[in-house]
Amino acid sequence: MPKPIHINLFIQSRGHHETAWDHPGADKRSLMDISYYVDLAKRAEAAKLDSIFFADVLMMTNDAMESGRFWPDPVIMLAAIAMQTERIGLIATGSCTYSEPYNLARQFASIDHISGGRAAWNIVTTWVEAVAANYGREHTAHGDRYEMGEEYVAAVKDLWDSWADDALVDDRSGGGVSGDLSRITPIDFKGEYYQVKGPLNVPRSPQGRPVLVQAGASDRGRDFAALHAEAIFTAHLEKETAQEFYRDIKKRAADFGRNAQQVVVLPGLNPVIGGTEAEAKENLMALNARMDPEVGRRTLSQRFAGHDFDHLDLDQPLKVSDFPEPEGLETMKSRAALIVRIVDKEGLTLRELLARFAGGRGHYTTAGTPEQIADLIQDWCDPDSAGGPAADGFNYMPPVIPALMDPFIDEVVPILQKRGLFRTEYEGETLRENLGLDRPASRFFPD
Repeated sequence: MPKPIHINLFIQSRGHHETAWDHPGADKRSLMDISYYVDLAKRAEAAKLDSIFFADVLMMTNDAMESGRFWPDPVIMLAAIAMQTERIGLIATGSCTYSEPYNLARQFASIDHISGGRAAWNIVTTWVEAVAANYGREHTAHGDRYEMGEEYVAAVKDLWDSWADDALVDDRSGGGVSGDLSRITPIDFKGEYYQVKGPLNVPRSPQGRPVLVQAGASDRGRDFAALHAEAIFTAHLEKETAQEFYRDIKKRAADFGRNAQQVVVLPGLNPVIGGTEAEAKENLMALNARMDPEVGRRTLSQRFAGHDFDHLDLDQPLKVSDFPEPEGLETMKSRAALIVRIVDKEGLTLRELLARFAGGRGHYTTAGTPEQIADLIQDWCDPDSAGGPAADGFNYMPPVIPALMDPFIDEVVPILQKRGLFRTEYEGETLRENLGLDRPASRFFPD
């Protein structure tokens, strides 16, 4: 039996392409209508996908009005979606730069209870400098964000572990107690950045703790992900770099004393599907033709900490010197470095670069038939591939919802199922069970 492939549905606006929000094939409902997100979750669940995944932004981005980059708070959405679904995993982004450990631990533990064990926290150290002003703070440097993040995650884990599994007694026989205080403990967490007394006021959740998801790609970010993450979301434009990342992250996890099999690597995949290869490529060209280069230019500027690209001609080949040095930026260094590598390798014009990132934003974009997309997924996840596997599955990022999502759900997934590579029924009731992840013991109550 081949190793099962995992697939998440990544939901952003009405699709991952920046022009999806007003595409003729996009859903007509408001982005603030919860029924839109509930229906997507039900659709993903019917296809037996592992989970739905919500990213988040903590500010009004400079392209929000031209790309529909706004939506309800993801954690709150998960609560509504949990009540309308039964097996699909529920992943939401929560910033450990702009929230308190106690609040976040309580929120995600509550979602895990509400959903019966399907919650996951996508850990981010928010890199956009303008967000700081929304919280009355100074922007935190890249290295400091990870130092703070280490403490933050440790405190959250301790809060989730502050109740033993059997601490909730709920003895209503008369003279009984609701909980056994001997099985609940303060955590007395004292770090440089966070001090948390505890315990959490929510009992230990069905999964022990929600699944931890992370997307670190810089050297510091890889260490962070290898130490904490159980599912890693990553961006690659070619199989070879994905294979290098896969090998490296599994090795780092093992070096930290973890079981590397308990770390699931999921690159982003942004496929445009057509009945024929020519039709798929026409669909991709049509999507990119709708792009406003000036919107893309502003988005690129944000990626490079506000660097001014206005003087660059759209149709002249770019040079590495047109970009600031990624290591000197206080943004998402790995994504900035990825952009510079593409320019250096391919000699793209600015227009071509903006078109490339309008759809994939650094994730793998391809155009093909359902069979070709299934072949690609199988190839990247093949443990016997030359150079080893590149992925344990994918974060599927539909370009336009539902027009360019339906062929993936209706045609690609059944091909993978027929090949024995993707489930036809869920393995269990919790997200951990479906991802093949162990249920962690409490650090304070390991028995």
